Formats: sequence, structure tokens, C-alpha cells
Amino acid sequence: MRRTRIKICGLTREEDVDAAVAAGADALGFVFYPPSPRYVSVERAAELMARVPPFVTIVGLFVNAASDEIKRALDRLPITLLQFHGDEAEADCSAHGRPYIRAVRMREGVDLVEYAACFPSARGFLLDAFVDGYGGGGKTFDWSLVPPTFDRPLILSGGLGPSNVGDAVRRIRPWAVDVSSGVEAAKGIKDAGAIARFISGVHDADG
Repeated sequence: MRRTRIKICGLTREEDVDAAVAAGADALGFVFYPPSPRYVSVERAAELMARVPPFVTIVGLFVNAASDEIKRALDRLPITLLQFHGDEAEADCSAHGRPYIRAVRMREGVDLVEYAACFPSARGFLLDAFVDGYGGGGKTFDWSLVPPTFDRPLILSGGLGPSNVGDAVRRIRPWAVDVSSGVEAAKGIKDAGAIARFISGVHDADG
């Protein structure tokens, strides 16, 4: 059976990067959205990313950022995948010469197939809960909103944690799962034990 990939997002400390890598995360996410409690500056991100070993994907998360801000980050940091969570259009997402994934704020009435058609160059779609502001706020959404025939790579996010990620993987069979607040001791502060349990839960569900 295909293995579900795992991304740990919102890393702000060296020990959290190390814990995620040691537990077997496939990707690490760094937030470049100043209002977020998980925000890191380019300078801080450089320190954290220097600890990431080969074959672990480094993801840069942006929300309605100016093009020059994204360029500055890409010029200075080893970001291999972009993640857009704001109101960016296809042209905005594809303008930087890097692969990207597009976040989708899921709620009743969102047509995922129609939305995905607007982003033909996206490598995948990260499904998060719809809340005020940007990001899922640690909330789950109704997983039945995911069309069973959706044929683009799907990253399931929103309210996942060690206690429910196994059920999520078994029900949705996403390409990957993404977690931030669900493995935290406090906002921006990860819990190494929770990271390990989360990843173990995914592996158990994969069988």
C-alpha cells in the first residue's frame, strides 16, 4: 500500500526541527506570515533550515505576500516547495519558478474539483478548515466534502492530531497529511512526543 507522506508545519525552534526529522517527517513547513504566532523571519528560517538533512522537503508558507518578499526568501533559503494560503491566483502562485501547493479553505459549498481547475500548475491541494482569517485554527472540517473521485494530490490538514490522524488516513487516503497546532505544547512550540505519536498513527493507518 502507498505510504502517506507527513508534513510538520509551523516550526520555530531547533529542537522541534530535530524532533520532526528524528520521528520521520517527510516535509517541514516554515511560516512567513507575520501575523501568525508561528512566523519566522528569513534570518531565523536560515538558522532552522540549516539543520534539515537531505531528502526532507523544505516548505515555505506564504499568505498574500508581495512578490519581492517571496523572491527574497527564495534567494536566501533552500525552500523547495511553496505553499500559498491567501487569495493568490494561479499566476501569483506560478510566478516564482518553484513547485507549489495551494491551500483550500473547506466548507459547505466549496467545489474542490472546480477550485482545483483554477490552479492547473499546482502540485497538490492542502485542505484546511474555513475560519476567519487564514489557516485552519486547529479546526477540523467535514471530511465528507472531499470528492471520492478527486484525482489531484491531496494533503489533508485542519485539526489533525495524534488521536484522529489514523482515522483521517483510513477514511480519506490522502497523498499526505499536514499538522501544526495538533502537535504543539503552546503556539509555535512543538511537543516531541506528540510529533512521534502523530507519525506513528499515520504509519499504523497505512498498515
